[in-house]
Amino acid sequence: MKKEYWFILIAYIAMQLSSLVGVPLLIYIGGLFGKSYHEMAELSVSLWIVISFSLTFIISLILLRKEWIKPVRSEKALLPRESIYWAVGGIFLAFFAQIAAANIEYWLGIEMGSENTEQIVNLIKTAPIVILVTSILGPILEEIVFRKILFGALYKRLNFFLAGLISSLVFSLAHGEPEHILLYAAMGFTFAFLYVKTNRILVPIFAHVSMNTIVVLMQLNQDLIQQL
Repeated sequence: MKKEYWFILIAYIAMQLSSLVGVPLLIYIGGLFGKSYHEMAELSVSLWIVISFSLTFIISLILLRKEWIKPVRSEKALLPRESIYWAVGGIFLAFFAQIAAANIEYWLGIEMGSENTEQIVNLIKTAPIVILVTSILGPILEEIVFRKILFGALYKRLNFFLAGLISSLVFSLAHGEPEHILLYAAMGFTFAFLYVKTNRILVPIFAHVSMNTIVVLMQLNQDLIQQL
């Protein structure tokens, strides 16, 4: 794997762990400006998510500045117009995969709903700028790490199913909800399929960004309706 890819993986892992230092640091800085611990407790989590994701995103863009149009394999990528069709259709495909996986989980007796999504919504309510991370920066980074780098490296050595399975399982576990491993894996497979089908990483990025944005807006809208 290219050294740039390793740098991105290291940056992504460091970002995931950085809250252990970043959040207390922001709380301390807030205290210097007269803010109470209670005031900064929730706000610091939201602000650090924005800061850490933004820095990692910038680092990834710099390292991949020549990589965006590079195909997952040597095959020629689809024409731009065809890729747009798959990008838009991929949104519906991802939702279908999510619904199918959710129904299977329900039949298996797994409780519906995602604590991860609830936490994200609460963070957005605390600091609306977090929606920039949940809807744009987060999905882009996930596609770079789990599809372009991890899946791409595996797909050069394995068939689609094995490469998709391994990368999707890692993608699932990274979300910290092992009980919903099937749900996240289904989405991971979908985005991997879009990547292979079009040979353009921008296609699963578009589908992932759109899906996350729709889910977050629906959740916020639902909470607003319940408050009325």
